[in-house]
Amino acid sequence: MAKNKNNQAIWSTRIKSNTSSLFQKVGNSIDIDKRLYKEDIKCSIAHVEMLFKQKIISFKIKNKIIYGLNKIEKEISNKKFEFNKKYEDIHMNIENRLYQIIGEECGYIHTARSRNDQIITDFKIWIKSSTKKINIIIDKLIVTILKLAEKNIYTIMPGFTHLKNAQAISFAHYLMAYVEMFSRDKKRFTNNLYSLDENPLGVAALSGTSFNIDRNYTTKKLGFKKPTNNSIDTVSDRDFVLDFLYSASVSSMHISRIAEDLIIWNSEGFNLINLSDKIVTGSSIMPQKKNPDLLEYLRGKSGGSYGNLFSMLTILKGLPLSYFKDLQDDKEIVFKSYDVLINCLKILDEIIKNISPNKKRMLELGNSGYITATDLADYLVKNNSMPFRKAYQKTAAIVNLAERKKKNLDQLSLEELRKIEPRLSNDVLKVFDLKHSVDSKKSYGGTSFDNIKKMIMKYRNKK
Repeated sequence: MAKNKNNQAIWSTRIKSNTSSLFQKVGNSIDIDKRLYKEDIKCSIAHVEMLFKQKIISFKIKNKIIYGLNKIEKEISNKKFEFNKKYEDIHMNIENRLYQIIGEECGYIHTARSRNDQIITDFKIWIKSSTKKINIIIDKLIVTILKLAEKNIYTIMPGFTHLKNAQAISFAHYLMAYVEMFSRDKKRFTNNLYSLDENPLGVAALSGTSFNIDRNYTTKKLGFKKPTNNSIDTVSDRDFVLDFLYSASVSSMHISRIAEDLIIWNSEGFNLINLSDKIVTGSSIMPQKKNPDLLEYLRGKSGGSYGNLFSMLTILKGLPLSYFKDLQDDKEIVFKSYDVLINCLKILDEIIKNISPNKKRMLELGNSGYITATDLADYLVKNNSMPFRKAYQKTAAIVNLAERKKKNLDQLSLEELRKIEPRLSNDVLKVFDLKHSVDSKKSYGGTSFDNIKKMIMKYRNKK
């Protein structure tokens, strides 16, 4: 906790006993919130500039404080600053050092503000900056996926429902599904930027201040859209924290889902993709093994992101207004989710660069499981004026026939097909061709080759 010139705690006039060593140990947050030093100094400089503008402090005092703050920022950046746990947090560590540099006049820095509005302002600035960094990395990941998709437009594979062969798709179309997911992640993070773009500075502890401050001035200086409307809500609000944690959790879930797909596809049972030696590990006992450990790492890390979100929800669920010590945990929770998400996005980007499809196996698996059955049903509707439900039943009967004869659908003769539906003509045989099946899905969002090319171009033009 910060000391005055007599080396006493700021609140020592009111609280006579020294803080217990146990509370000092658990009550400080400097190891966590020292990460906010740049934001804290930026916030303080804007605040003292406003105080001078409003004639609350003199030009001389303003300049001395800003000089000291800039000196402190350089010390921290150059790792020459000593953080001290007895000063609790980043605010008091900086204020204590400012006292050492400029003396008692540093005390003016806290005029018309509290640590309550100070920390939430710092934190919002940090989240804004960090969200933009996340979006940049998501953009890079999307570009990497697009490059792999572009190379595999004509790579045909089975699409799965319930992990059972369903219908033929392009591998590129599968990859583009994740482009959609990560694009939504980026949009979700971007939307959060709009909702948190309100400046908390100036609401002080919880009720505002009697000083004639100008919150619009600090709002502009700090890059916010407008000041917050209610001082009580401001210091107790952590909705923006929940929004960030939720967005991180959803993005982690998307990372986990693609990791799970690739783990399954890399298994000997599927053998649909190959992983470069750069992204696998070996076994301590089995010399032949190449394990997808990085993918498993990605899948596992989603649990921590969910836990962080639920931790914050639990902290807030029964918390009265306005500020409580419970809220101090928000920084550590957010920093953990941020660090893990950034790391996982970078790892996934590296993985996508180091996978290749086993095209022969994809086609082989695509030719099993009767995956052109829906194409046959659609053909019956379009060419035999048949209701879809009847076409479904006819097709199911043909599948049963193929199963009894231990044949694929494309191995059945026209005569065998006519035993189920006598009106079939020779052109029905084309519906069993996988390439034809894929390219026939021309509805918007479908897997046809032209659709995929257009969608890849659409996302490339966004970059």
